[in-house]
Amino acid sequence: MKKKIADWKKIIQIVCLLVTVGILCISVPVKVQASDYRTGDTQVSTIINEPGSAQTHEEMNQLNTVNSLNITYNDGNGQVNGSLRILITLTLIALAPTIIIMMTSFTRIIIVLHFTRAALNTQTSPPNQILIGLALILTFFIMEPTITRVYDEAVVPFEEGIITQEEALELGMQPLREFMYPQTQLKDVEMFMDIAGLEWDGTLESIPNSVLIPSFMISELRVAFWIGFMVYIPFIVIDMVIASTLMSMGMMMLPPTVISMPFKILLFVLADGWALIIEQLVRTFY
Repeated sequence: MKKKIADWKKIIQIVCLLVTVGILCISVPVKVQASDYRTGDTQVSTIINEPGSAQTHEEMNQLNTVNSLNITYNDGNGQVNGSLRILITLTLIALAPTIIIMMTSFTRIIIVLHFTRAALNTQTSPPNQILIGLALILTFFIMEPTITRVYDEAVVPFEEGIITQEEALELGMQPLREFMYPQTQLKDVEMFMDIAGLEWDGTLESIPNSVLIPSFMISELRVAFWIGFMVYIPFIVIDMVIASTLMSMGMMMLPPTVISMPFKILLFVLADGWALIIEQLVRTFY
């Protein structure tokens, strides 16, 4: 297990390094052009002497243009500076796991999937990598409208220079807050507001992020464990039936799980269990 974790850490480090190198290699061409004419005059050339007319070393060292130079610099007018863009990208990469866990549907999905695997008693099948990958894909599917709103309402105006960094942060948080609030139970919000010593008028606008985020996480844990309990019920019934049958047959030394696990898998496959659980799990967010 430790070896697998070490391998995954190395893979993540390599991916982050490649992303960083790729960002640094992206360069926007800078166009610098010296005008052939005076500023505001299209008839008089800025060149004093014809090229190649210098006769002495001193003449070659002299500037052969009038002290007027037009420079055209096109770095995407209104867009974020390249260095700032790199800093923001690396910061988002570092904070992405925290944001996914705390402010999306990932927590509820991964807990329910782990409960399902434990109820089947299949130990490490499906493996953790598959469960995490499935949870990430389902999270992206559920959060896609919210992510689109964040990009359209915060990222695009900020890159165009329409809004400031503080305004972009506030506008970017608003879609996430509107996603978290319906999934948060009121008693959790009231609990954290009471702990923080704040008054709440019952509206989303009066809830600070420091209260809404932990309230959302507590609510997600409660709902995930309740769904996990509901998933466990049919499998517990199978265990009880198998255990009672073995005891009535006098097979006391045979572990009931050895016999019940194939029946659990058979029932789960015949009922198309994965589709049912994922469908109902996704519908809990709509």
